[in-house]
Amino acid sequence: MKVWKIMWKGCKFILIFLLLVIGGVFLYVKLSPKLTINSANNISLYDSNDIIFFQGSEAKEWVSLDQISDSLIQATIYTEDKNFYHHFGFDFLRILKAMYINIRYHDMSQGASTITQQYAKNLFLDFDKTWRRKWEEAWYTLRIEANYSKDEILEGYLNTINYGHGKYGIENASKFYFGKSASELSLAEASLLTGIPKSPTNYSPLLHLDNAKKRQWLVLNNLVRSHIITQEEMDKAYEEELVFMVEDQKEMSSNISYYQDAVMNELKTISSIPNNYSEGNGLKIYTTFDAEYQKILEENVKNTFPDDSSLEVASVVMDPNSGGVYALIGGRDYNQSSYNRAIFSYRQVGSTMKPFLYYSALENGFTSSSAFISEPTSFPMENGQFYSPVNYNNKYGNKPISMATAIAYSENIYAVKTHMFLGYDSLIQTARRVGITEKLEEVPSLPLGTNEINILHMAAGYSAFANLGYKVKPHFIRKVVDGYGNVLYEAHDEKELVLNPSLVFILNQLLTSTYDSAFIDYNYPTAIGLAGKLKHKYALKSGTTQSDNWNIGFNKNVVCAVWVGNDDNQELTTKDYKYAQNIWFHTIEEIEKDVGEEDGWYEKPKNVVAMLVEPISGKPMDDPQKNTKVMYYLRGTEPRMEDPVFDEIPIQ
Repeated sequence: MKVWKIMWKGCKFILIFLLLVIGGVFLYVKLSPKLTINSANNISLYDSNDIIFFQGSEAKEWVSLDQISDSLIQATIYTEDKNFYHHFGFDFLRILKAMYINIRYHDMSQGASTITQQYAKNLFLDFDKTWRRKWEEAWYTLRIEANYSKDEILEGYLNTINYGHGKYGIENASKFYFGKSASELSLAEASLLTGIPKSPTNYSPLLHLDNAKKRQWLVLNNLVRSHIITQEEMDKAYEEELVFMVEDQKEMSSNISYYQDAVMNELKTISSIPNNYSEGNGLKIYTTFDAEYQKILEENVKNTFPDDSSLEVASVVMDPNSGGVYALIGGRDYNQSSYNRAIFSYRQVGSTMKPFLYYSALENGFTSSSAFISEPTSFPMENGQFYSPVNYNNKYGNKPISMATAIAYSENIYAVKTHMFLGYDSLIQTARRVGITEKLEEVPSLPLGTNEINILHMAAGYSAFANLGYKVKPHFIRKVVDGYGNVLYEAHDEKELVLNPSLVFILNQLLTSTYDSAFIDYNYPTAIGLAGKLKHKYALKSGTTQSDNWNIGFNKNVVCAVWVGNDDNQELTTKDYKYAQNIWFHTIEEIEKDVGEEDGWYEKPKNVVAMLVEPISGKPMDDPQKNTKVMYYLRGTEPRMEDPVFDEIPIQ
């Protein structure tokens, strides 16, 4: 009996202690500064002209609770948190039940987050699963509950959750899917929308209607079990044929969301933005975004592909002089796939790798006329085997050709010979200097683009050619200001001279050979179809693999990079290889339409000389009646008739 008395006293002590702790926490929370939830995570994005192009707490339209269908409100509560109005942010019985189920069935799928917890996560936190993040979530949950009514919390939650296809908030979702306000939603429509936030992609009725209907059934069944609706009402709602605003949603969709995602992705990497910035009055983010360029890019992507094509696309339009990204596309349709291929995917780059090789060659004594023999070649390897690349369509000149010709035809034999002549490390070091950080293998096929590189990184690497030798850092954000006017971050255009400007000028001239009819001989330049279409002068290089197609071109004003391919690496067909070039051509020409014909090109450096040559061989030519071409050389390196072919020089 004495033992029981001691245990009872101990339990009372623990209970009193817990009550004091809880009371102390509650008092501390009440005395803490009130969270400003309506403006937390509120962001305003400004374009390059300081004009707002996005504003809101991810949701563009905020509606009050009385402007939301009762069916939607009830469906949300009885699906997400049926005890919402009876707890203080945490449903401990639900937590214990979830733990029991997870342990018993060895399944961690059961969750117990309340609406307040989910709201705190949406407003203030990222989605990592660290213990620190969980403690922060709990702390924000308490602060929200202590300072706001349940109706205010529910209203904020419904205005900020993700309903898929880039639509945050119930009003946006309601108009997107059904073309009506949230107040007008029927039980059938409300129950379908309620099911989406659990997994916006998997339960999107536009992508996976079967999954969405199964989830809708669960939502409706919860309402029946809670005696909110009858079984008859459930059956009627479930069987109701829903009409989605398919055509309207296409128009409402804007691939500008890819750019917005890129901005937010960069924001997370800026260390000067404090972790608790979201407790203030939001952020003003000034970007490098150009609305006109984005519109041009989007329209050209939209007009290029057949509707039944499975191909995807990524494109970057960049200011080569600062690294600021003007426009970006991460896929054909953000509604169908929000995966941002422009900043997250890595693809084999094909022959777009070759300009880095040819700059290395120029730096190591090659000239525009330096010659190798174009012929089938097997290269001995250290392991005793042979590497035997082939030219596209197996076309060979079987004669010495100049570097200019090799670039025009995108000759693989010439590229591998150059690569092995210089040594594997030469190309890798040039790529590193211009900012390409991906792993590059020391193999003969490296200049043929067998390694995978991100398109944003490639655009930045080509920017070093476009700006005559300066490494730039690609970025989207110019400045970040908090709600009180404090500048939290300001980008500085970091430019480091890493390449010889005169050699870059020569390389850029060589890259115009890709669409120059003077190089028509045993083969055709790779972009000869653009010869009569381009109104401005550009350096241009394409790249092809079995599953990737690239076009990257530039002048001193802009770099435009385009990738086309399949996410599953399915092989491209012959007709698929035209899409990247078409997008590039139409986009860059429209961007430069008001620029004078030569205003985008470069002045010849004083130590560079122009010389009339026969383009295929690169030999001097003084007869203008024959096929000739003006090509460029560092002073003192002009070609002579007796210059040797590099095949005659043993490879070290």
